[in-house]
Amino acid sequence: MAPRILLCGDPLGRLSQLFKRVQSVFLSLSLSQYLSHSDSVSPRFLIQVQFLQVSKSAGPFDALLCVGQFFPDSPELLDEFLDYIEGRAQVPIPTYFTGDYGVAAPKILSATSRKAENQGFKMDGLEVSNNLFWLRGSGKFSLQGLSVVYLSGRQSSDSQFGKYSQDDVDALRALAEESGVRAAESDIPADVSDSSCSDFTVSELVKEVKPRYHIAGSMGVFYAREPYLNADSNHVTRFLGLAHVGNKNKQKFLHALSPTPTSIMSPSELGAKPPNTTLCPYNLKEGATESKKRSIESDSDSQYWRYDVSKRQKNGSEGEKLCFKFVCSGSCPRGESCHFQHNAEAREQCRRGVCLDLIIKGKCEKGPECSYKHEFQDENIQRKPRSENANRSRECWFCLSSPSVESHLIVSVGESFYCALPKGSLVDDHILIIPIEHLPNTLVLSPEGESELGKYKNGLRNCYQSQGNDAVFFELVSKRVSHANLQVVPVPSSRARLLPNIFSLAAEKLGFKLVTKKFSDSSDGRKYLQKEYDAALGLFYVELPDGTVLSHTLEENEVFPAQFGREVLAGLLKIPDRADWRNCKISQEGEAKLAEEFKKQFQEFDPCQ
Repeated sequence: MAPRILLCGDPLGRLSQLFKRVQSVFLSLSLSQYLSHSDSVSPRFLIQVQFLQVSKSAGPFDALLCVGQFFPDSPELLDEFLDYIEGRAQVPIPTYFTGDYGVAAPKILSATSRKAENQGFKMDGLEVSNNLFWLRGSGKFSLQGLSVVYLSGRQSSDSQFGKYSQDDVDALRALAEESGVRAAESDIPADVSDSSCSDFTVSELVKEVKPRYHIAGSMGVFYAREPYLNADSNHVTRFLGLAHVGNKNKQKFLHALSPTPTSIMSPSELGAKPPNTTLCPYNLKEGATESKKRSIESDSDSQYWRYDVSKRQKNGSEGEKLCFKFVCSGSCPRGESCHFQHNAEAREQCRRGVCLDLIIKGKCEKGPECSYKHEFQDENIQRKPRSENANRSRECWFCLSSPSVESHLIVSVGESFYCALPKGSLVDDHILIIPIEHLPNTLVLSPEGESELGKYKNGLRNCYQSQGNDAVFFELVSKRVSHANLQVVPVPSSRARLLPNIFSLAAEKLGFKLVTKKFSDSSDGRKYLQKEYDAALGLFYVELPDGTVLSHTLEENEVFPAQFGREVLAGLLKIPDRADWRNCKISQEGEAKLAEEFKKQFQEFDPCQ
């Protein structure tokens, strides 16, 4: 059954007026009378500033999706708004939003983020109050057969909330490519609003991802545009702009759709083109001046194509520009009109797991947490001169012989392993156990190496237990990981029982399952993992304090989230803002101080002392 969805323009905090109108629709209109697009059109929903999940409810509609600014724009409406936030008034239908800016947004959403039930992966909405959910950042979910992705925020904002980043856009592209469904924020067509109001990053993203439906708010007008064609695609896109709730001109702010999932449509239905279909509105107009064209193209290039080597190297030629899209995926929607080089050799290096920054910019700025290879597989593709004595260990962040190794983070050195704090540690006692030999993972160790690893693991367990914590070990075994590192994070013993469930739920959110096995002896768990490991594929695994082993064998060409283990534990520990290591970087002096403090704690448990 197709989902039944109500769409709303900017609420601006006027929730009483909004929900009164919603309830009147329940009572006075049938869905068939209210639909404005009843033809059989498959939705790949694109909603400005939010793509939202729908859940079951009483009444004719499954959910209400709010676009544009959700919070009040003035303090006068705050009391009415807080009645719904604090539960004094009832939200009559599951309501989802990502317009996370306006009066009181930082305070309310900060409190929402800290709720225990909102920790971990919550791509289907963080509960603000009963029936009211906030979609944060970017993500993907399935809605009654529809794959939906969302991007939250505006290109610029004065506060912590309501702003999207380039990482959000890139994550959205990755999710969209994986699912075959595209989504992004919206851009008001030029014949409705001055193009200066447009977000060019969004315009380019819309042209690239080609959504089936594109719903927008924020501009204060109702506008149902004719369907438009997409380049290199058989389907059309429908754009709908909705007005503000309670607008003085009484323009339409509420709309309903009942879209049919693509999976149950025939090719002829999917490719249907109404008689009023037009060209894509995001293409440059013929009458635009050359200077405006250059300005727009420049903005587009700097935002849509992540790396522009020539802008970093002032004397660089056109040949010094590599197309990010082509290197990543092997294809580019711009084709011959792309301003960047489609280099097959660079694409091959990417396919072999070489770091994109190294390929395109000549260096990696992500630090040792980068899980890609930092050496070229073919010297002919090298974009930066290297010394004649350069070798694998000199390119590797974790090899002790490398000039790049950050020795101030090292807390213990054994025969086969050493321990070090990671850059941007999740918590102060977050540790990496790293083979001294350049090995791809810890599942290919010699018996002697496995024995020393066991001693280090026991030492860390005992050290953490002396402080009321349990140790969680996890490792990503992948062709993308050049030098093995087993991550160890302390978790309060009182919360350790939650670990199996939170890891399993997070995996399900991302579309895969973790195999669960329990062992009385940790060495038996290691033997099981060594047996399961397939060098041609890859493996992610977690060793829990009670002997449980969670594992997932990577499928061929599967792009597994490199920071999955860290992100799950950040949720469990109620520090979601530290899920990204780049948010946790401190000075070298601060890192050295943390390392010295841990050395003192670990000294009596260190197997090498």
